[in-house]
Amino acid sequence: MRFRPCLSLIIALLVLVPEARAAEMVMVAGEDAVSWTPAPPSLPKGSEISIIAGDPDKPGPFTLRLRFPPDYVIAPHTHATDESVTLLSGSVMHDMGETIDKERGKLFKKGAFLYLPAKMPHSLWTTSEGAVIQVSGTGPFGLDYINPDQDPKGMREHKR
Repeated sequence: MRFRPCLSLIIALLVLVPEARAAEMVMVAGEDAVSWTPAPPSLPKGSEISIIAGDPDKPGPFTLRLRFPPDYVIAPHTHATDESVTLLSGSVMHDMGETIDKERGKLFKKGAFLYLPAKMPHSLWTTSEGAVIQVSGTGPFGLDYINPDQDPKGMREHKR
């Protein structure tokens, strides 16, 4: 009989507090089920994004994919929250630090995984084949460039 009041409380919480409900299942059946759009202005032109689950602009978990063309560079930057990156296709060079050092960069090939704690400065660039990465983390998520002059959003605003 003690169980019944607890069950009633749990049901009441699930009804009254939407955040307490279980998240909906998300399934992407294959690459052809992914819908791509141009990436936000915080990334250099030429990349594409697909939001797989959640919303990186809002509090809570998210998963997204980014498709980068060949010879694409993202200048040194940080993120306010932790980031988990899996390389789905192509190859990427990744470098830690506040400046890009192409000699220091490490090659990541398909299947590679990278976990970066919040505020960890890093950069990446693709090889001649381009790449697709999957990023998971907790929002709100964004890029803070180490050198504001390398922020593509600011560069676009200055060109106007």
